[in-house]
Amino acid sequence: MTATRLTVNGKAMTVECPPSTTLVELLREKLLLTGTHVGCDTSQCGACTVHVDGRAVKSCTILAVQVDGAEVTTIEGIGEADNLHPMQSAFRECHGLQCGFCTPGMIMASIDLVNREADLNEGTIRAGLEGNICRCTGYHNIVKAVKRAAASMKE
Repeated sequence: MTATRLTVNGKAMTVECPPSTTLVELLREKLLLTGTHVGCDTSQCGACTVHVDGRAVKSCTILAVQVDGAEVTTIEGIGEADNLHPMQSAFRECHGLQCGFCTPGMIMASIDLVNREADLNEGTIRAGLEGNICRCTGYHNIVKAVKRAAASMKE
């Protein structure tokens, strides 16, 4: 077992786990933060996207020991039921989800994209989210949601 010190959704903690534990396993199985989904286990789908020190990462292919000392934010850490993050609100208002499986990872990747990119046109958004797969939608409403959220996030 290895002790990993990290801050998750604003709470500092030390977690004991085998050195082979992935970050998504730590979040879902040890910390019971099940909003981060496991879709492919190969970094292809993006369902497991979280923020590590403010940057989007796919948590299925990073080891928990690699985030020792880092700040991790999951979908549970960005808003509350009565006070949604602007990206969550935009996904709801623009119907940017259907089954919801990809939504947490898509939202986390979209927040990172808005924080990194100054020019958010449709092409930039589609290219920025190409590592996140949605099998239900045609991405049109997701693009609309990111544009809407970007406007309010940048105010």
